Amino acid sequence: MAESLLRTLFPPESRSFAGKRWVNIALRSLHLVGTAGAGAGMLFGVSPAQWQAYLWLTVITGVLMVALQLWSNGVWLLQLRGLAIGVKLLLLVAALRWPQSGPAMLIAVVLLSGVISHAPGDIRYHSPWHGRRLESLGGRG
Repeated sequence: MAESLLRTLFPPESRSFAGKRWVNIALRSLHLVGTAGAGAGMLFGVSPAQWQAYLWLTVITGVLMVALQLWSNGVWLLQLRGLAIGVKLLLLVAALRWPQSGPAMLIAVVLLSGVISHAPGDIRYHSPWHGRRLESLGGRG
């Protein structure tokens, strides 16, 4: 059973479907709208009731993007681009736990997002556990 789960999570070839790129672009775009709205509210001390819908948009689109990446290939979890998501979530939890640090944590999340998303592929696809670029666990990369 564990072997079957591993094969499902880490397929030899990444899964895809027609239009996947456009689905991802749409989710990222909506995620940016949500981040801008919630971030502005947090940074300028606006009542949470006024930006909560943006926060939910950010959370929902973020979960959908993670689900799409995991469905495609779980190797994403072992790459810096996946690990960065975990770090960003920890920073956001810290911002909720210590609201006075919220603006600094939010800025750190945005900076980390920009660096990782625009870094060369050899950095984004690097696996600290494997010490190299990792594209699959199926032996090729």
